[in-house]
This record gives sequence, C-alpha cells and structure tokens, in this order.
Amino acid sequence: MHTPPLRATERQGVQSLARSRRAPATERSVRSREMLLETAERLFAEHGIVAVSNRQISEAAGQGNNSAVGYHFGTKVDLLRAVARRHSAHIDQRREEMVIRVAGSTDVREWVDCMVRPKIAHLESLGQPTWYGRFVAQLMTDPALGEVVEQEALEARSLRLVLEGLERCRPELPPEVRGERDDMARQLMVHTVAERERALADGLPTPRATWADAATGLADAITGLWLAPWTPPAELPD
Repeated sequence: MHTPPLRATERQGVQSLARSRRAPATERSVRSREMLLETAERLFAEHGIVAVSNRQISEAAGQGNNSAVGYHFGTKVDLLRAVARRHSAHIDQRREEMVIRVAGSTDVREWVDCMVRPKIAHLESLGQPTWYGRFVAQLMTDPALGEVVEQEALEARSLRLVLEGLERCRPELPPEVRGERDDMARQLMVHTVAERERALADGLPTPRATWADAATGLADAITGLWLAPWTPPAELPD
C-alpha cells in the first residue's frame, strides 16, 4: 500500500521527536564515558596499570556492560591516552600563560617554574582527593606506557617553548651528564607530586603546607640540579 508523503509540519514533528529520543541517549553516553575515565584514573593510581582490567573499571563505574571500556575507548592504551587528555588541555592553558610572561628570559629558574607549576596548580584546582599525580607515576614505571604521557605532553606547543627556553639557559654539560640530570629532573617532577598527592589522600603530613609552596620547593630543587657543577670521572691508573 502506498504511504502518502508527510506534510511539512508532520515531518518536523517526527524529526523533533527523534531528536528528543537521541538526546538522553547521547547525554547518558557522555556521562558513562566521564564516569569510566574518573574510575580508571582512580584505580590505575591506586593499584597500578597492569593490575586493573577493563572489566574491573566497568564494574567499579557501575556500568552494566562489562565491555563498556572497549566500546567507549578501544584498547587499554587508548583509555590511558584519554585519561591523560582529561588534564592536558587545562595544564597546557596554564603553561601558555606562564610562557607569555617569561618570553625571552635567560633565567633557568623561570623556565623550570613553567615546567613544574602548571601541573601542580591544576591539581590544586581539582580539590581533594586527586589521582592524576599517582596515575602519571604508575605510567612512568613502564617505559612503553610512559611514552603515552610524554607524547601527549610534547604535542603541546607551550611545553616545546619551555624546553627551548631551558635549552638557551642551561650551562654546557657533557651529553652523558645532561642526560643523567634530565632523568633525575623527570623523576623529581613525577614522584614528588605523586608522593604529596598520596600523603594528602591518606591524611598524612607533607613537607610543604600548600601545593603552591610544594611547586616552589620542587622548582628550586630542579633548578639547583641543572645548575650544579659536575665532576669529571677520575682517570683510572695505568
């Protein structure tokens, strides 16, 4: 039987009804995705990356479908990247503002501050408890997974400008000494933040009263590390 075409008003009504039915589903999808990200970040931070399965994340997030993580994100690496991206844009915005203020500086301390303070200020803005500091520390225990965070960070133009600024200011050092100090600085930036975050979550005392003070202490330490003298290796006797 031939169905007559809908009049314009009827067609608009059908389209409006379809949109109203899709909207709640879309909103639920967004909420589910956000809940999965929050839960994944917390579980990874507390238990480690390898120890937490996608199924555990789905269950802890209250998702009836145990394959929800795969549906929303794909692989586990995709999920890790999505967790990192929840924070990277906010951190990058803070860093951009700092880079504008110190543009052209030849002071190592100012560029170090641009590396350290944006992430710490972002954590402070989240309130308590936070998990991102420990999440990053867990990632960095696996070199392959650590590249996820590093790749995300290096995509930010502001961080590239900070690294260029530091390169102009840091004293000349032998390549092996520079590489060693880069590794030391990376460990300080990751684990100092993670340990403070853990202490706050557990209600334990911290060396510095505030996140801002902690950022100052960390920037001072890394500046000292990069400006410290170096001792040539002792020559072995013949």
